[in-house]
Amino acid sequence: MADCIFCKIVSKQIPSEVVYEDDQVFVFHDINPQAPTHLLVIPKEHIQSAAHVTEKDKELLGQMFVVIKNVTEKLGLDKEGYRIVNNCGELGGQQVDHLHFHVLGGRQMQWPPG
Repeated sequence: MADCIFCKIVSKQIPSEVVYEDDQVFVFHDINPQAPTHLLVIPKEHIQSAAHVTEKDKELLGQMFVVIKNVTEKLGLDKEGYRIVNNCGELGGQQVDHLHFHVLGGRQMQWPPG
């Protein structure tokens, strides 16, 4: 999608601190971190939100979670734990209309999150 900031990051029109990239998934550091480690995990394909996922996206979502597992192990977040967050829609707190997961680690997470 031409005006999507995450699509521009994937296409390298906007620079980012890339952590991981494959044919389907892109992982980079959030520019406004809410934890010592705050990654964004996005599909390269533009999907507006979790509410827009279809049957055809099953393998992609599985790949995204395998990537999260591998990246968190590589960064050592798996040792003490981390949080995976997906905000869906305006009331859910979604600020960029491109499916993404926040991976937060390096501090104690609170509950409820807000």
